[in-house]
Amino acid sequence: MMPLMNDNVNRRGLDTFDWCFLGIIAAIVSIGILSIYSVTNSGSSTKFPIYLKQTTWMVVGTLAFLVAAGIDYHKFARFSYLLYGVGLILLIIVLISGKTSRGSQRWIPLGPFMVQPSEFIKIPLMLTLASYYGATSREGWLRRLIIPGLIVLPGFLLILKQPDLGSSLGFLSIFLVILLTVGMKSKAFGFIVLAALMLFPFVWGGVWGSLHGYQQDRILSFVDPSSDPGGRGYQGLQSRIAIGSGQLLGKGLYGGTQTQFKFLPEGHTDFVFAVFAEEWGFLGSLVLLSLYVILVLMGLEIAFNAKDITGSLLAIGVVAMLGFGVIVNIAMTSGLAPIVGIPLPLMSYGGSAMVVNLTALGLLLNVKRRRLSLL
Repeated sequence: MMPLMNDNVNRRGLDTFDWCFLGIIAAIVSIGILSIYSVTNSGSSTKFPIYLKQTTWMVVGTLAFLVAAGIDYHKFARFSYLLYGVGLILLIIVLISGKTSRGSQRWIPLGPFMVQPSEFIKIPLMLTLASYYGATSREGWLRRLIIPGLIVLPGFLLILKQPDLGSSLGFLSIFLVILLTVGMKSKAFGFIVLAALMLFPFVWGGVWGSLHGYQQDRILSFVDPSSDPGGRGYQGLQSRIAIGSGQLLGKGLYGGTQTQFKFLPEGHTDFVFAVFAEEWGFLGSLVLLSLYVILVLMGLEIAFNAKDITGSLLAIGVVAMLGFGVIVNIAMTSGLAPIVGIPLPLMSYGGSAMVVNLTALGLLLNVKRRRLSLL
């Protein structure tokens, strides 16, 4: 009788492993690795090429996904403040002795690997906010806005200090989306908008002053990229040319002239969407965008049907992180937003981002599985 019950539990547990959800994630990750292979493999003389590094990080991320999906998210939430504190300490270590690359100090070297704490702290942030709002009365400015705002502020400022404008905006977007989900009265929201508009010139002055010259040039090039097509406007122009040259059906794998002849820098990182769009065209891009939209909609469905506030807000945080990354990355590669260095989730090269995104998606599946009360 007991083995039969165990088999039934195991079978039901497998049923809660949403295979459509997993299939979409696997499809996007595979597309990303294929695009990275296409743009980096030609002429590569390294013993461990970039696409194999990304595959390795995908394996690590898959293990993190399984752990995040398998352990009750309430157990993670109990240690959320501790994890967030560790994340803040790592951000301080980055500023003191982190590795600098291209003017930004963002990484901690761990042997042959490089870890980016500004990515990893997003998971503790989501857990902390979900745990806080799930256990606290949300009445009044102090509990609803001031206290969680003070929790978020140190992480935001430490990331901005690196400087990493893209990650700091992504970090802030998680808080703002969760805050709006929790709910704000119209008068309170209007006051915040008015105060933000009044303080914007002063805040922007501090943010702008913290950026390096090349980061300022990226933002200025968005206003008029043709003013310096061979300099600060080069990357944005080449990205748009690559996307446009794909036309309806694309040029096929290895067929993208802008990417294969290296006219487009950083094609394997922040501009991987331009690589994909040139090779697979408008229809291929439409399929990719559809996969992202379905993934976000599934996340929202999980959030709306979670069995408690903590699970719902955790799911909303994951959706906010992924949605922000997709929208801003595609907008900046298409010339619709300034280039701020935000990778395309699950596709751009980067070990920290890959592991964090897969871990977050594991937590999202976790919320769904606990809702069904089968485990």
